[in-house]
Amino acid sequence: MTLVSAAVLLRGEHDFLLARRPAGKVYAGWWEFPGGKVEAGESFHDALVRELHEELGITITAATPWLTREFVYPHATVRIRFFRVTAWDGEIHPHEHDAIAWLRNDAPPTVEPILPANGPILKGLALPTVCALTNAEENGVDTELARLAAALKHGLRFVQVRDKTLPAAARERLARGTVALAKPHGALVVVNDDADLARRVGADGIHLSSTSLQNYTARPDFAWVGASCHTAGELDQAAALELDYALLGPLLPTPTHPQATGIGWDRFAQMVKRCPLPVLALGGMRPAMMGEAWAHGAHGLALMRGWS
Repeated sequence: MTLVSAAVLLRGEHDFLLARRPAGKVYAGWWEFPGGKVEAGESFHDALVRELHEELGITITAATPWLTREFVYPHATVRIRFFRVTAWDGEIHPHEHDAIAWLRNDAPPTVEPILPANGPILKGLALPTVCALTNAEENGVDTELARLAAALKHGLRFVQVRDKTLPAAARERLARGTVALAKPHGALVVVNDDADLARRVGADGIHLSSTSLQNYTARPDFAWVGASCHTAGELDQAAALELDYALLGPLLPTPTHPQATGIGWDRFAQMVKRCPLPVLALGGMRPAMMGEAWAHGAHGLALMRGWS
C-alpha cells in the first residue's frame, strides 16, 4: 500500500485546481490533484506541505482533512488522503507538472483524461457543504416551505425531505413543493427512505435511514444517494454501496434526543479518517460550527433547525 497526500486547492466558492502529469511519468498526460507519496516518518499533512512546495512552489497556510480513497492501479495500490486547501503563500507554478487548470465544481470538467481515482472526488466537490433537513412535523408544511424559499434565496443548495411521520398526502405536498422551490436555484433535493415518492416528485435522489441502509445489497438507482450513519459499521456499508455521502451523528445532544450525549468531535474524526465518502456532521450542529467540522474531517453540516 502506497500512502499519498493530495490537495484539493479551492479558490472561492466554486473553483478547484487540477494538474497534468508530464511526459516520462506513469499516466503521463492525465490530470490529477497535486500531491505525492508520504515518506517514512511523515504525517499525511507534513507530506502535503512538502509536496505542494516542491510541485507548485507554494506554502500551505490552511488545510483540513477531507476523505480517503483506496485505488488499485496496474503499477501500485494507493491510499490517498485528500485535504481541502483554502489558503497558501506564494504564486502557483507547475514545477513538476506540464500544465495546471482551474475548474468549477458546478460544471462538467473542461480537461481530460482525469486519473480514475479522482472521479468520485469530483462528485464530492459538487456536494454542497450544508444539508437542510425539513421539519414540517414541527413547523407545518406551509411554514416549512416558506422557510425553504427564504433559505434558497440566501444560498441553501441541499435539502433532505425528512418528516417521515407526516400523513402521506402532506408529505407528498412537502416534497413536491420542495422540488419546485429548489430547481430554479439548482439545489439538490433527496427524499428520506421513499424511492417511489422521490421518483414521483422528480427529486435528485434518496436518503437512506441507518435501518434501511442495512437492507440494501446494491446502490439504489438514483443520481444521488446518501445515508444516515451512527456507527463505523454503517459508514462501511455506505462505502461498500458506493453511496455519494453520509450523515454521521448525533455529534451533540439535540432537542429531539436530549438524553443522547453524542459521539463528540474526536470520535467523529476517528470514524471518518478512512472513509471514502464525504461525511456531514449531524446532531446539535449550528452554522458557526463549520470551521470545527472541517478541522475534524467533515464535509460539512446537516441541520434541522439551524439552517434558516
